[in-house]
Amino acid sequence: MSTLPFDNLLSLIEDRSAALRAAAAGTPAGARVPCCPDWTLHDLVAHLGEVQRFWAAVVAAGPAAAPPDDDSVAGRTPHGDLLAWSAESTAELTAALRAAGPDRGCWTWWTAATAPDTSGAVARHQVQEAAVHARDAQEAAGHPEVIPAVIATDGVAEFLVVGLGSCGPWPHEPARIALRASEGAEWLLDLGEQGAVVADPDTGARILPDPAASLAGSASDLVLVLYGRLGLDAVQVGGERSLVQQLIDWGPRD
Repeated sequence: MSTLPFDNLLSLIEDRSAALRAAAAGTPAGARVPCCPDWTLHDLVAHLGEVQRFWAAVVAAGPAAAPPDDDSVAGRTPHGDLLAWSAESTAELTAALRAAGPDRGCWTWWTAATAPDTSGAVARHQVQEAAVHARDAQEAAGHPEVIPAVIATDGVAEFLVVGLGSCGPWPHEPARIALRASEGAEWLLDLGEQGAVVADPDTGARILPDPAASLAGSASDLVLVLYGRLGLDAVQVGGERSLVQQLIDWGPRD
């Protein structure tokens, strides 16, 4: 599973986490998050910090059959100044990842997917966690921004492999969907009893014939649609629109 260099992933976790805090700094903590209407901005900042401290503990524990229990995740509940606590959470995560390196094994929830159970895969997913939630915070602050293309392009690929790859068998008729980012990246996604599988165009392997539906747009818009942050009108949908909607409804949102 090719991805960005490990050091770049750590820098992007820091960058997107800082972007979330920057959006939160000038916005009332009680502001609602439009894409997650049950959450306030305080809840959103707390959520990302809790997630980062959890994964810091996961990576530090090394190979394991189960995640660490709550008692072993130090400082997971927000305390003191929220933004300072958030910055400490990000620092704990990146420090744990840096100490482990990209290839160390650890527990992950995506064991059913084809992604590896390594600290490198955790770093890759945490870039997307921070990037999507930074955009959530910006939306709550009234100025949503485009997710940087380098993050969003890898985010589409990561979502297809990790997010959809962990969903189990496709509950509808087998189908193929094409995704095309305006930056040049393309993916073919096969859906069936085997679940979601990204076809490898270099091998010529084909489970199904031509795609029944397609999504096209900027990588940022594509990843935000996949995560349910934007509606289908944000991208160009070809073919069977109902199939694309089934995919969005089936996939994870966080």
